[in-house]
Amino acid sequence: MTQPLRHGELYHENWIGGLVPQSKIKKLGHLFDLISSGTTPATDRQEYYDGDIPWITTSELRETLITAANVHVTRQALADHSALRIYDPGTLLIAMYGATIGRLGILGIPAATNQACCAMSRPNGVDTKYIYYALLAGREVLIEQASGGGQPNINQEKIRAFKLPAPPLDFQIAVGRFLDSETASIDVLISSKQRLLDLLAEKRRAIVTEAVMRGLNHAAPLRPSGVDWLGKIPTHWEAVPLRFLVSFSGGATPDTRNLDYWNGKIPWVSPKDMKRDFINDAEDHVSEAALHSSALKMIDPDAILIVVRGMILAHSFPTAINTVPVTINQDMKALRCAEQIAPAFLMDVLKGAKDYLVSLADSSAHGTKKLETEALGRFEVPVPPLAEQHEIVRHIATEAAKIDTLCTATERSITLLKERRAALIAAAVTGQVEIPGAA
Repeated sequence: MTQPLRHGELYHENWIGGLVPQSKIKKLGHLFDLISSGTTPATDRQEYYDGDIPWITTSELRETLITAANVHVTRQALADHSALRIYDPGTLLIAMYGATIGRLGILGIPAATNQACCAMSRPNGVDTKYIYYALLAGREVLIEQASGGGQPNINQEKIRAFKLPAPPLDFQIAVGRFLDSETASIDVLISSKQRLLDLLAEKRRAIVTEAVMRGLNHAAPLRPSGVDWLGKIPTHWEAVPLRFLVSFSGGATPDTRNLDYWNGKIPWVSPKDMKRDFINDAEDHVSEAALHSSALKMIDPDAILIVVRGMILAHSFPTAINTVPVTINQDMKALRCAEQIAPAFLMDVLKGAKDYLVSLADSSAHGTKKLETEALGRFEVPVPPLAEQHEIVRHIATEAAKIDTLCTATERSITLLKERRAALIAAAVTGQVEIPGAA
């Protein structure tokens, strides 16, 4: 059983409320004999890549044991770059830059790293796994010390100066083993719930696809549509090219140097806003002056907004309906529906045909995906009678709401499990829970 906490000796910022007896507060620089980082060999030098040395970047820091790398470098790269070295298995890595800042991983293989990974090796009287968990518990405090604007970062000096509790070694080892076991159990629960979310998302897509391709009457006679992605459709439906059902309009970006064009009251929708089915606002806004002095056009409500350019088209086809007047940027199109097609039904069709529409997107010379208006206009849309369209939309909304309720509950349970995991780690590294095998 652990000893009672010794209060009054608090870690800076009060992120830890007490310490195990005989604990000391030590800087990371005193806990490891080697703290350094790597580098990126010149990417235009082919002789530096596709070798036999795993080269770790922050994308591989996922709070797991690192057993493989996406990129490998050569012995030549190692010889030509003094900052590039091979770290031993057991080395603790932490990300120092940008969106990945604070991510952790432990090497399970000998590997080199890029300059965004800080490597801590050759532990000096400490258990690396315990320090890993202590850094997880104090990660937010470390991140608060980041500097920089759009790409905040921490450097090796701040990591070396960061203080952690250092209880007796046998206690550290017991904590590491305890948390390995306990967090693994929690992670299994989280993974099972994440799989449930994936299944629910697939079921939601299947409901949409089935309804817009076959209708709600499963006994209705079918006929070949003549369209590969669509297959058979009810005999009383039509398959109509999109260009005959909608009018297309594009967008633009007003001069970003002219402040009079920005921070107005008119929503300016860009791909980053396309995360929901109905758009009633946008992150950015433009002014009336921008509307009158650029290629921007006001788009009245009930248009279908789609993304037609960007790497998101490699895997998704964002679609939404605006409920208020908006403008859009040049990476998007607005579709105004003719009388024979309901906007909500067409949106469901586009969602149901996501995989096919993604396959139509071509890559530009710069690798960016783009869906040409001509190709989009040829897309064949299943068109039932208008009353049936509305019935299908209501059915999809009802079934989707049931699934969304389950998803919300599942996401909440995942959040609670993650909070429990974080609280357990913080309590264990400071001796606030009983640790089997700890003196």
